[in-house]
Amino acid sequence: MAERVCPVWVGYLLASPIRKLFQNPEKILGPHVKEGMTVLDVGCAMGFFTLPLASMVGPQGKAIAIDMQEKMLGTLQKRAGKAGLSERVETRICIADSLGLNDLKETVDFALTFAVVHEVPDCSSLFEEIHETLKPAGRLLVAEPRGHVPEANFAASVSAAELKGFRVVDSPTIRGSHTALLEKS
Repeated sequence: MAERVCPVWVGYLLASPIRKLFQNPEKILGPHVKEGMTVLDVGCAMGFFTLPLASMVGPQGKAIAIDMQEKMLGTLQKRAGKAGLSERVETRICIADSLGLNDLKETVDFALTFAVVHEVPDCSSLFEEIHETLKPAGRLLVAEPRGHVPEANFAASVSAAELKGFRVVDSPTIRGSHTALLEKS
């Protein structure tokens, strides 16, 4: 579903442990993710958020990681193996115009799109697909980089999500990001 695809070499920078100083996955996701959940990481790259999600959902949960690039997913699988989380992480390749999640209808508790929506040519379709995967009252955290995405563009994306059946329930503070916590209504 990408319009502009993040280069693989940037994936290594995004997965850097130094990033945790500015965007700590446990602090960002902890209030939203519980043990036993099924979670979705859309545009996961090399798993900066996927691995902490897999840890948070525990042995009974699952983290489904989606990306367009096999190299990103391959690196994520290696990292999950080293972290002992392979059993909890499911990787999926998507295509340019679909996440390919038809088999996940109403099975996901929480979804994340972190610095992804601005790369998608049709965010309305993206939100529709995510909405279909979420259980009733399931939540989606949308975060977009402030320095890259103007406030008006972010607001338009949130409006598109609302038209697909989401409602805004919060705007959590994440350093350097526009944010919206959305709930399936």
